[in-house]
Amino acid sequence: MTYGRSDSAFGEIAAAGDDIHALAGRLFPINRSITGDGVRRTLGILSERVPLVLHEVASGTKALDWTIPPEWNLREAYIATSDGRRVVDVAEHALHVVGYSTPVRRKMSLAELAPHLHSLPDLPDLIPYKTSYYTPTWGFCLPHRVLESLREDTYDVVIDATLAPGSLTYGEYVHQGRTSDEVLLSAHVCHPSLANDNCSGVAILAMLAAALKGRDTRLSYRFLFGPGTIGAITWLERNRTHVGNIKHGLVVSNLGDGGGPTYKRSRRGDAPVDRAAAHVLRQHWPSSQVRDFSPYGYDERQYCSPGFNLAVGSLQRSAWGEFPEYHTSADNLDFIKPEHLESSFRTIAQILDVLEHNEMLVNASPYGEPQLGSRGLLAPVGGVPLSEADRMAYLWVLSFADGTKDLLAIAERAGLPFETIRKAATRLKSAGLLAHVTP
Repeated sequence: MTYGRSDSAFGEIAAAGDDIHALAGRLFPINRSITGDGVRRTLGILSERVPLVLHEVASGTKALDWTIPPEWNLREAYIATSDGRRVVDVAEHALHVVGYSTPVRRKMSLAELAPHLHSLPDLPDLIPYKTSYYTPTWGFCLPHRVLESLREDTYDVVIDATLAPGSLTYGEYVHQGRTSDEVLLSAHVCHPSLANDNCSGVAILAMLAAALKGRDTRLSYRFLFGPGTIGAITWLERNRTHVGNIKHGLVVSNLGDGGGPTYKRSRRGDAPVDRAAAHVLRQHWPSSQVRDFSPYGYDERQYCSPGFNLAVGSLQRSAWGEFPEYHTSADNLDFIKPEHLESSFRTIAQILDVLEHNEMLVNASPYGEPQLGSRGLLAPVGGVPLSEADRMAYLWVLSFADGTKDLLAIAERAGLPFETIRKAATRLKSAGLLAHVTP
């Protein structure tokens, strides 16, 4: 694996899509849920690349208005006909069992079994994804064609699972920057055998964290890998005194398909991360969408809850629930593509680059237009002549760096990429024409 290196923390960071896809492929078959050994195996694989700190929070522990549930571990689950033929077997696909199913070992008629079977009549070849975390029950998911083929028989029904006191596990890695201001990057790790939702997001964040190691950054970056909803709630409970350091955040998921990208704003709506994401998508993705916050979706709704109101948005390709493969067995490793994973990685890096380098400056020579040629600012850079956009970027920065507008606001006003404005500002600062604004 090769990553670009530069003075910019993110500007040349890259990851090969094939490498991201390979990591997602290792995560895909693991039978994960909100607790249990599947989560630990997942975090163990990520720890090969990033030195994660693992946290175990005991069942029964209060977390905000929730309680850590018993730990669930599944050994096997199947439905077999009277002659021993297994018509449904979790060994063939992790989605075949309803997540958090209570243990079962019984012989049943088809009529007794039928209420516990879930299928998709409109997508008869696919297995749906179902869970029942907080309501004790059990069930199986199967293609509708298989359901329709079942005949009257006495079926052996086995769910060999444990629901017992244990713990919830989450992992985090902090890349320490020069300041304590943090960017929270969060991905849920609770979905079994769903490639887009969310092996894609988990793999991309792990590669991004690995790429950051050894780089000098202004901001600190906290990578959080935990089960959906209860994981974020548990982290918030355990970090109440720390959340003030979180200045920006992204929840990532569904990053391997060819749609979007789609960005959902934080509850604040105009936070720097919202502006940075909108700018990057507008510059690089004409087909992208930027949507207003809604209190449903992934863990952004926990981080943005009114008591915390963190500036955390959500980045996806196709939005959850808006592609037919969503929460079905069609969300497999063939559905996500290396080129989409790589471009999603690059988009996140570009958003973080804006957050890392955005700043408020003031023109130190505001009376009339300063002479740029005499300061060497119009000479070729690295032997490359300045483009018209580079020349205009100088003028835009000098005109609007008045101590009230940050570089991102200037880039938006100018209609230029943030990187073009940032490089112009860097050269102007070196020439003594810009000064920092003291907060």
